[in-house]
Amino acid sequence: HPKFGLSTFFITQNGAAKCGIRLGPTMKGLINASAETNGRENPLSVSMAFAVAAILRFLTPSSNTAFKQPENQNGIYTGWLDTLSDDDAGSSEDTVSYADGLRYNLREGWYEFRCSMKLISNGVQREMTLPEALSKFKEPRQPSAYHDIVKNYLLHPQGGNLQSLLDGADDDDALFKSTTLDVFASAVSVLYARMVSGDNMIQLLVEMLQGDHACTSGLETSCQFIAEVPLHVQDSVTPLHYSVSPIPTDSSLINRKVKAADIHSVVWSEVRGQEVIDLHTHLLPPSHGALCLWGIDEMLTYHYLVSEYFMTAPADITPEGFFAMNKNHQADLIWESLFIQRSPISEATRGVLTTLQALGLQSDVDNRDLDAIRKFYDGFREEGLKGVEKFVGEVYRIAGVRYALMTNIPFDSNEAQHWRPMKKEYPETFKSALRVDPLLAGDRKTVENALRASGYSTSLEDARKYLHDWCDTMKPEYLMASTPHDFSLPPSEGGGTLSGVTKKGVNESSLQSPFAFADLTGNDCNDCEATDNLPSIINETSDFLTEVLMPVCEERDLPLALKIGAHRSVNPALLSAGDGLVAFADTNSLARLCGRFPKVRFLATFLSRNNQQEACVLASKFRNLHIYGCWWFCNNPSIIKEITQMRVEMLGTAFTAQHSDARVVDQLIYKWSHSRAVIAKVLVTEYEKAIASGWRPTRKEIRRDVGRLLGGSFSEFMAKSLK
Repeated sequence: HPKFGLSTFFITQNGAAKCGIRLGPTMKGLINASAETNGRENPLSVSMAFAVAAILRFLTPSSNTAFKQPENQNGIYTGWLDTLSDDDAGSSEDTVSYADGLRYNLREGWYEFRCSMKLISNGVQREMTLPEALSKFKEPRQPSAYHDIVKNYLLHPQGGNLQSLLDGADDDDALFKSTTLDVFASAVSVLYARMVSGDNMIQLLVEMLQGDHACTSGLETSCQFIAEVPLHVQDSVTPLHYSVSPIPTDSSLINRKVKAADIHSVVWSEVRGQEVIDLHTHLLPPSHGALCLWGIDEMLTYHYLVSEYFMTAPADITPEGFFAMNKNHQADLIWESLFIQRSPISEATRGVLTTLQALGLQSDVDNRDLDAIRKFYDGFREEGLKGVEKFVGEVYRIAGVRYALMTNIPFDSNEAQHWRPMKKEYPETFKSALRVDPLLAGDRKTVENALRASGYSTSLEDARKYLHDWCDTMKPEYLMASTPHDFSLPPSEGGGTLSGVTKKGVNESSLQSPFAFADLTGNDCNDCEATDNLPSIINETSDFLTEVLMPVCEERDLPLALKIGAHRSVNPALLSAGDGLVAFADTNSLARLCGRFPKVRFLATFLSRNNQQEACVLASKFRNLHIYGCWWFCNNPSIIKEITQMRVEMLGTAFTAQHSDARVVDQLIYKWSHSRAVIAKVLVTEYEKAIASGWRPTRKEIRRDVGRLLGGSFSEFMAKSLK
C-alpha cells in the first residue's frame, strides 16, 4: 500500500476478529452512551454497517467452482473480487503469496483467506464455520436470510465480540441494546446482500458519500434508515412509518427472486418504502390560512373524538354548551376524558398517540403533559406562514405522502376567497378536486341560485359554463360528490332546460364573486363539513346530470369520484360528529352510471362494510370504474384488513388500497402508518399463497405491486382516457 507500507491483503489476516478488535470498542461505546440518553436514532452509522458488511463480504467463499480449493485445509477458503479495471489489476498475471501461504490473483479475480470461527447457537458451538454459513445459499438471497448469521458474528468472541453489551444488563437496558443490535444487524445484512448480489462496493460508498437514497445524512446516517423492517414490527399492531427504501431500483438485488422464508421482510420493507398518493382528503394548504387545520387541539377536537367524548360526557355538558366553548377548552375536556380518565385504546385516540410519538413527543405523552405538547406546536406557529409550511412538510415526510387530493368547495365563501379573484399559490403536494354534490343530486334550487348570484343565466348552457369556469380556476384532478345510502333512480322530472329562463351570457365582473352557493344556501364550510348536509341523491334523469355534469366530465376528460352510503345528521346536535349512520347502499345506480356513460371514468368508495363485495364485482365488470380506500367507519384496522384481502383476491392490484380522508394535517401520520401495517400483513399472506402455488416473485415485482396499491393504480386509471 503506497501510504501504509503494508499490502492490503496482508492486513486482512485474522479478518473475522478485526471487527471486534478495530470496530467493537467504538460500537460498544456508542450503544452504551445511547442507552443512557434514550436516543431516538440508532447510534451506529451506515459507515459502520458498511465496514462490518465488507468484512463479511471478504470472508464469503466463492461459489465459482474454478476458485474452490479441492479441500478446505486449515480453514482456508477462496473468495472473489469485484470486477477490476486493467489499472487495478496491474500488468502481472502471476499469483502472489501475501502471508502464511495465502495467495491472490488480481487478474483472475480471486484470493485466499483463512477463517476457522465456528458459529454459536443457543450457547453451543456449531460445526459450521462462518464462511460455510455465508456460502450455504445456492444463490444470493434477500437481506433477512443473512440476519441471524450477522447477529451471531457480531456477538461472537472471535467476531464483533459484542456479547458483553448484554451480559449483566437489566431487562430494560438489555432490551434496548438487543434491539439496537438487531437493527444494526439488519443494516449490515442489507449492505451484505447487495454486495454478494453484485452491487459494486465502491458504488455503495459513493451512494453514502453523496447522501443518495436512504443515506440522507451521508456517512453519518443512522443505520436504522438502511435496515429492513425489524421482526418485532412485522405485525399489524405496530405502526409502520414510511422510510426511503435502502435498496435502489438499480440494485442487482431488486431482480432476485424472493423465497417464501424471506417474503415477510421483503413485503413489509417494500410497503414501508413506498410513497403514497392520498387520493381523497379534506386538507387545505397553508396558503389557505385558518382552513389549513393542524395541531394538537385540532386533532383532539376531530369529530371522531368528539362523538367518543359525548358517549360518557357528564350530563351537564350539552352539545350546545360544548360547541360554544373555544377549541382550546374543548380539547382540554377531551384530553381529560379520553386520555386521562380512560386509556386511549380506540382507533381515533390511538391515532393521536401514534402521531405524537412520530413527532418526537413520547416523553410528553408519558408525562400526560398537554401543555408541553402545545408548546411544541407553538414553536411552529411563532414562525407564521413559514412555520406552518415547515410543519406540513415534516408531516408529509414522516407520512411518506407524495401528494394529497384536497376536497375543494367553491360554494363555500371561506374557501372560495382563496381561489377568486386571485388564485393563491400552493405546493404540488396538494392537488385539487372539485365538489359538485348539487349537480349530481339535481338540486335545481341551489344550482339556479348559484348561477344567478354569479352573473350567469339559469340555462343549461350557462350551468356548463359555470362548471367549466371553476374547472379552469381550480384545475381539479377529478370532480366529486358524497351520496347518501338511499340514492336511487327517481322518476323523471322531464325538461331539457331550466324553467323558462332566457340565456344572458356571462357577467365577467360577477364571475369573480366567490360567494354564490355559500351565501344563498346558508352553508358555511369552515370545518369542511357543511356541504355534506346538502341534498345529495343521484338523480339519473336530471338535466344537470345528463346535460351539465356528464358532458363536462367527457369534454374535459375528468373522472367523477363518488363516496356512497353516508347517512347525515343522525344526531344534529353533535354537528359533524353526529353524521354517519352506516346503511347498506344500492349499487345499481352506480352500475347504471358506468354503463350509461362509458366515456366517463368513475372513482367510488362505499361506507358500508356490506357493500364492499358488490363494489369489487362492479369494478371487475366496468373498465371505467376504480374502487378506492376504506372510508370513514371502514377506516379501522380490523375492517381495512378484511376489505383489502377481499379486494386483492377479487381485483389483484387494480384498485387503490387506502386514502386517509384526513381533515387535520397531522392525521396523515397515523392514518398511513396504521394502514401500511395492515396492508403489509395482508400482502404477506397473498404472496405466500402465490408462492405455494408455484410463483416466485422478484423484489422488483413486489415493489411494482405495492406501488400500484398505494397510488400507482390510481395514476394509471387517471391516465386511461376513454374519450
